[in-house]
Amino acid sequence: MNYKNQIQDYIALEMETLKKLDVDSIDLAMNLLMKAYENKKKIYIFGNGGSSATASHFQNDFNKGISEYVDTKFNFTCLNDNVATLMAIANDIGFEEVFRFQLKNKLEEGDLVIAISGSGNSKNVILAVEYAKSLGNQVIGLTGYDGGKLKELSDVSLHADVMSMQVTEDIHMIFDHLIMSIFYKTLCDKEHLKR
Repeated sequence: MNYKNQIQDYIALEMETLKKLDVDSIDLAMNLLMKAYENKKKIYIFGNGGSSATASHFQNDFNKGISEYVDTKFNFTCLNDNVATLMAIANDIGFEEVFRFQLKNKLEEGDLVIAISGSGNSKNVILAVEYAKSLGNQVIGLTGYDGGKLKELSDVSLHADVMSMQVTEDIHMIFDHLIMSIFYKTLCDKEHLKR
């Protein structure tokens, strides 16, 4: 079977979505990240499913990738990385609490929250974001589709305007690598690193 037409359609949708990205929002998100970094604040990041993998990737790229080359380190905490904690909260309290519970009595003034939800409506993500907002913390939300409730709640919305979960998740990884690449230049005085 020849899949070339479907391949080209997917690539075309990806390119169309990239062209619609809000550069001003990306710039605002980068400034919030830099503010947290310069003030030595924690950055909490989380998501479900593919978004949880993206959250883990963000943490890796900042806590190791960039932090390897700077004296002051980024302080990312990925709330979906500890399986034992997630399962205990989900089993004993409820899956909708797996992120909010971890933020309670830990989130401090100036800490930044990055919430990832393709639909923008994942209940556990929304509850954690609402908790963070109730304390006055700022939120960067990564969404797709119409953005859902997360887009409305976010101080800065990094939105993939597309009705495809796969392309949404691709774009979310591009946000990570785009920001990381620019910080390599501005913070580490390096071009793209090779391993």
